[in-house]
Amino acid sequence: MTDDTDVDELEQRVEELEATVRGLTEELVDASERIRTLEAELDRTPSTEELRESREGGVIEPDEDGDSEAGEATKPVDGDSEDNEESGLDDIIVA
Repeated sequence: MTDDTDVDELEQRVEELEATVRGLTEELVDASERIRTLEAELDRTPSTEELRESREGGVIEPDEDGDSEAGEATKPVDGDSEDNEESGLDDIIVA
């Protein structure tokens, strides 16, 4: 009887592994399709309008006077860091 039990367990394990392989294969195929789509979007030539928008949108450089203010704005206010650590999951928003 132990041989029959062992065989049944092995057959069940093989079925589980086959199902896992099928699932992973499907995920791999989906991922490959998404990668091909993204690569195709990267390879396509941008339109004249897109090029014009990218040139007009230029990079905004911070002026030298605003550097000290920007540094102060990013510093945490006393007590803020403690509140964030303690609250953790307390900030639940219900819609």
